[in-house]
Amino acid sequence: MADMRVQRRLAAIMSADVVGYSRLIEADEVGMRARLRSLREELVDPAIAADGGRIVKSMGDGLLVEFPSAVDAVYCALAILAALRRRNADIGDAGRIEFRIGINVGDIIVEGDDIHGDGVNVAARLESLCAPGELYVSGTVYDQTAGKLAAAFEDLGAQTLRNIARPVRIYRVALPAAERTAPGHGAATALPLPDKPSIAVLPFDNLSGDPAQEYFADGVVESITAALSRIRAFFVIARNSAFAYRGKSTDVRAIGRELGVAYVLEGSVQRAGQRVRITVQLVETAGGAHLWAEKYDGPLDDIFDLQDRITEQVAGALQPSIRLAEIERVARKRPQELGAYDYTMRAIRHVWMLERHEATRALGLLEKALAIDPDYPLALALSGWCWAQRSVYNWADDMAEAKAAALAHAEKAASLSSDDPLILAVLGAVHTFARNHGAARVLLERAVAIDPNAAWALSRLGWIEVYADRPAEARAYFEKALRLSPLDPMNFNNYVGLACAKQIAGEYDGAAELFLRALEERPNAVWIHRNLAPCFAAAGRREEAERSRDALMAAYPDLTVKQFREAVVFSQVSLDRLAGHLRDLGVPEE
Repeated sequence: MADMRVQRRLAAIMSADVVGYSRLIEADEVGMRARLRSLREELVDPAIAADGGRIVKSMGDGLLVEFPSAVDAVYCALAILAALRRRNADIGDAGRIEFRIGINVGDIIVEGDDIHGDGVNVAARLESLCAPGELYVSGTVYDQTAGKLAAAFEDLGAQTLRNIARPVRIYRVALPAAERTAPGHGAATALPLPDKPSIAVLPFDNLSGDPAQEYFADGVVESITAALSRIRAFFVIARNSAFAYRGKSTDVRAIGRELGVAYVLEGSVQRAGQRVRITVQLVETAGGAHLWAEKYDGPLDDIFDLQDRITEQVAGALQPSIRLAEIERVARKRPQELGAYDYTMRAIRHVWMLERHEATRALGLLEKALAIDPDYPLALALSGWCWAQRSVYNWADDMAEAKAAALAHAEKAASLSSDDPLILAVLGAVHTFARNHGAARVLLERAVAIDPNAAWALSRLGWIEVYADRPAEARAYFEKALRLSPLDPMNFNNYVGLACAKQIAGEYDGAAELFLRALEERPNAVWIHRNLAPCFAAAGRREEAERSRDALMAAYPDLTVKQFREAVVFSQVSLDRLAGHLRDLGVPEE
């Protein structure tokens, strides 16, 4: 009988209707229907869609809408009511279209596209109690939204609702008086998000009571804004626009709509004795979710050095944090809504895994992006990087073909966007695998000059030093990349780089530990065993070397020493040493 079980879920439900609908229709049926249709198309439906709502049914004078969260539902309702107030400002009482709205969070019964149950019924009963232009919510909605929105909640007490068994605590909700007339609020004035990660760095709060610290905080904000502005892949709101919010307790969702940004960076500064603490956090404006946060402490006498360090680390850490958030945001889109940017964002997660089947999936998504826009530089560059992976990790049947495809895609991307640090870094990496180390270094150093926080470009410079048998210089680059971007999913490859630097320096046990750490983070990156097996062998750890060799050959049953030498890019001396160990472990020559 399991297939007859009722499907249920928890949801935020909005019930809305037009006040005095019958009277309005009777007075001017054709004109009123046209006005209602226009109102839905221009204001109501876009606001619901922007806040993640799903219109379950439309009943002529009313709507039933399901939202993923109470915050989304309340914010949307307030935006609609505020926009209607503005529309009605110059219309006489007899011709005004006014809504009343009730919202509840509760258990609902799902039947196809329809929903039923007390969760729905309570919302409908709340709506019926409202006066024109009012919003009533249940106590469960209040518990989930209070303090998260710039709204005023008036407790109307527990009330008995028709056909509802238990009394329901009810709250009347409204925007504070200062917000009701503030320009720029509401769905009607929302700016569209650009097709790239968009962010505003807001003024930091001064928690010290010392005005001097406010100037320091402003300097940090300006430095971070300037650093982020150098990242071509980001859309960054100018300092003057962001500073308009100084001292205002404004919901980040409203800021997101008014500035047209998906993320805001908030922060505070606090002095404690002779030390100062800066706290920063990245917030997604669509739902107010906190994506990343960090604290920085330092002595007052090093205040400007601290400012520079904060700027460097925040700018570096935000790139992977925002990239992951963009991937998640695009993943929520339906396939029919996807464009070149969206397909590219979906591909990125797979691009950086450095695993064979993941790179194949990435290329498939990038091909869809390029079918829409053949000259999209980011999609071209990432395609080039995926082809480069095929060559360097022994995934390609034809190594020359893979290298040629990598170079063609990367060079076209750079010709279309010659000052994008990521695209320059990809071209530099491709030249590295083609053993054009001089050209690679120039490109990577140019990427870092444009964006000093470009962690991946710094990592690739570390690899060039590995290939040049310069382990100390390599370590410095890898360690800086790790410090700048501590949350980066590519960090496992920095551990591989550090391990290779130690391996070149003859520190085999330390190298082995780093190789193993990288494999713990990315078990399917089996190409690491090409270095780990020789490392164990050089350290005299024969049994572990043979186990590593077995893992390598299980993933690459046809691998030969010759193929290994064709793929990897180490110096001749290091390559001979690694190849010798693989040969001694039983890997065939050809």
